[in-house]
Amino acid sequence: MKKFAVFGNPIKHSYSPKMHQLFAEYCGLKDFSYVKTFVDIDAFEQTVKNFFNQGGKGLNITVPFKIRAFELANILSDRASSAGAVNTLWHKDGKIYGDNTDGIGLVNDIKRLSITLNNAHILLIGAGGASRGAILPLIEAGCSHLHIANRTEQKAHELIQTFSHLKQLSASGLDNITGQWDIIINASASSLSADELPLPTSVFHQVKLAYDMLYTADAQTPFTQQAHRHGALQCSDGLGMLVYQGAEAFSIWNGMYPNPEEVLGILRKELQCQV
Repeated sequence: MKKFAVFGNPIKHSYSPKMHQLFAEYCGLKDFSYVKTFVDIDAFEQTVKNFFNQGGKGLNITVPFKIRAFELANILSDRASSAGAVNTLWHKDGKIYGDNTDGIGLVNDIKRLSITLNNAHILLIGAGGASRGAILPLIEAGCSHLHIANRTEQKAHELIQTFSHLKQLSASGLDNITGQWDIIINASASSLSADELPLPTSVFHQVKLAYDMLYTADAQTPFTQQAHRHGALQCSDGLGMLVYQGAEAFSIWNGMYPNPEEVLGILRKELQCQV
């Protein structure tokens, strides 16, 4: 039996076991086990080591352990190094490998929505870990200008200084954004508190896609509603990002790419049934 798990605290509402079981069924994997595990804050590192020592194959890591997973991994992918955080771990030849699939999950979900990233002008709201993990994958997908805007403007400038080798980046506060955008991505937690972002309404006009990394049962968030009201042509929540980051992790572990679009439809229906 190949054993996989997601580690987090809290972890009760994770959709990862359902998602990965569906991936495994699609790929014909019979000896596949994936569970969610509540991990004590003080025991994360030892719990990871125990999992691999007992023959575990791969782990997904969620809040609040992504930075500690980054520090624990012996070998990091480029996108994990760029993100400064790890959400995917596996064990090989006595070493723990770490990757971050959140950003590529975002990119692949945007592509699913038939939005072109090549030469796109993108406004990214927020300067925390979610934004940091998205920067390199968006640039690698061909984005020509990526502007980071944050309530505390200094944090946005500090974030782009981390990527000083990338010339496509710029930064500002939320209230002094200028320019026109093809895509606006909300990587802040504003929708959790049902807050509308204090953005100039003009930024949404004719935007091809307004995307919120958070997701809801009905696929509408305060951010997507705000964007739609002010002229965004298409809006999406982040459930697809969750599914596509999971598909990427599954592929890393098993050498097979599953069926994220089909699984997304199943999870969306399950969410809607819970309303």
